[in-house]
Amino acid sequence: MVGVGSVGTRAWVVLLLGRDDSDPLLMQVKEAEPSVLERHLGACGYANAAERVVQGERLMQASSDILLGWLRGVGPDDHEGDYYVRQLRDWKESASVESMGQQILADYGQSCAHVLARAHARTGDRIAIAGYLGSGDVADIAFTGFAEAYARQNERDYAALREAVASGRVAAKPGL
Repeated sequence: MVGVGSVGTRAWVVLLLGRDDSDPLLMQVKEAEPSVLERHLGACGYANAAERVVQGERLMQASSDILLGWLRGVGPDDHEGDYYVRQLRDWKESASVESMGQQILADYGQSCAHVLARAHARTGDRIAIAGYLGSGDVADIAFTGFAEAYARQNERDYAALREAVASGRVAAKPGL
């Protein structure tokens, strides 16, 4: 399992050899399921669930894996499904936010927000979005209000969780 989106789906690593044994290429083959939105909005415009995933990744990433693709096929466990294929390189790193000072944490949060905003901005028509938002500060105020309300809800949820752990209703193992 690579991430939470992979829970319950099939995934394989495939070793391909080039001109000899010292020219390996590791590929990842992951099952793609229909979008969870389809049961509410109807089928998406793609005939293959993996194509939807690949096209979404290409929209959001400035530079995508040149080997990224999709197929419908039968896996080694004889299950027929939609699969996307990409080069396996798990270069993901994670910062230890627990050890960051206040300024570093603020800078890290701002960097994460910038990357997320850039990815989302790539998926839409920037001219249409700018036209929709207008030149005033109404959208800024609305987004800020939503973010503040969301943060307050997170604080309430965390307080409720701590209370449930303290009362014994929920078991928790600290320090993980």
